[in-house]
Amino acid sequence: MGYEFVIEPLSYIAFEDETAQLEQCKEWGLVSGKAIKTKAFYYKGYGQNLPCNIVGMVDKNTAVIELENKQLHCIHPSYLKEMQAASYGQKPVAEEAGADDPENAVSETDEALTSSELDHNEVQVEEGTSEDAEVVVTAAADQNTEAITAEPEPAAESPEGVEPPIVDISDPDYAPKEKVKKTKKAKIELPEGKVKMKATVQDFTTVPNHFADRDDEVIIYEAVAILEPDTEIGEAWSSHSATLKKLELAIGDTITFEAKIVAKKLTKHPVAYKINNPAKIQKENS
Repeated sequence: MGYEFVIEPLSYIAFEDETAQLEQCKEWGLVSGKAIKTKAFYYKGYGQNLPCNIVGMVDKNTAVIELENKQLHCIHPSYLKEMQAASYGQKPVAEEAGADDPENAVSETDEALTSSELDHNEVQVEEGTSEDAEVVVTAAADQNTEAITAEPEPAAESPEGVEPPIVDISDPDYAPKEKVKKTKKAKIELPEGKVKMKATVQDFTTVPNHFADRDDEVIIYEAVAILEPDTEIGEAWSSHSATLKKLELAIGDTITFEAKIVAKKLTKHPVAYKINNPAKIQKENS
């Protein structure tokens, strides 16, 4: 026949062999670190004393045991460890002597907490006797009682002598604060071919060239725009080619030209676009 207390796993990881079983039992503290084989285990919940075998795990906190009738049951490894104590389930003499004392009596709330609930409780129980398990039950019951009877905490009061500010919404000068929305800069659609452009020289600089003995000379432009169709680019850069050097450009000079513009960041500078092979360059009169 089947046992009603059994919590069968929906799925679990079965041990591949005895070695895997032994290593996991060592990790759970069910056997000593020097053990070379596992031992016999017993399930003692609900007044039972049933031999069982650890066959796998759902996770690190849930072992899967197989009872003598081949039923599988989920249990916390620490709770299974408690069951292996010879005195498990036996009430101490001191407790029986004080059974009539209301202060020592076990409440109905404590008895209502079943071992199946403790199986899934993540409380780690240290190795000891059944008294430890009863302490866990009592602590859980106390927490339930406190959750029901606890009074709500009073709202925080203003410091003595300090009145909170009063906002008069009927005041014609009153206006609620508006949240500032950050606007994301729209992505620029760059044309694929050459286009007519206009730009102003902002700076001359150099960038490292790992394939040559000297750095590359570049020009950084501002107020860069595509004329057809009319598109503002902002900042861009280009190589300071021999053709551009013939124009003897200076900072502040504005030029028009035809070129292809691509998204390529300038090394060590916050400039996102590059002008490739400018042609038909004309410098405007300053």
